[in-house]
Amino acid sequence: MPQKVNRALLGLVGLVLLALGGAVLAAGLGATVPSWWPFSGPDDVLLSEADRTRWRDAGWWWPAVIAVLVVLVLLALWWLLAQLRRARLAEVLVDTGDGEGAVVRGRALENALAGEAQTLDGVERARVTLTGRRQAPRARVALRLPPHAQPAGTLAGFTRGPLAHARASARLDALPAEVRMREVKHRARRVS
Repeated sequence: MPQKVNRALLGLVGLVLLALGGAVLAAGLGATVPSWWPFSGPDDVLLSEADRTRWRDAGWWWPAVIAVLVVLVLLALWWLLAQLRRARLAEVLVDTGDGEGAVVRGRALENALAGEAQTLDGVERARVTLTGRRQAPRARVALRLPPHAQPAGTLAGFTRGPLAHARASARLDALPAEVRMREVKHRARRVS
């Protein structure tokens, strides 16, 4: 799911839950609520006595309900924290040798790496994303290969060429990369 859709969905779920909680709170405090609202006032309850006592004899019921709710809350918090985490590396720290260091923008290094990868024989399109820490970046690379490309040769060329150049130019000890290759979709040739 794209990040923008994921965040919009998270915001929408949050707004709906906030509106429902606020409406229940308003009804509980005695504010006027519409006639269709299931809770009409401070004397109304969320669970009737029959609903609360239905599983009284089963000792597992309430611990199970509480455990499920705790798991749901933890999953929701994990999802929220995953949305707030940055996927891309904003900058890479370059050791200049003078003790000061320099900073290279992550997008600039991504674009340089992708641009050089596209010049390789057998690469039609390249996308690069830098992740990790600014002192130890990692590269996620997506290469689109034409039908005639040889994946092993393309991977070797990418490792010896663009990846080695990026590692050397940023003076990194290592630049681990995860490379995913896909073939460009094409129509079958007609034989006549």
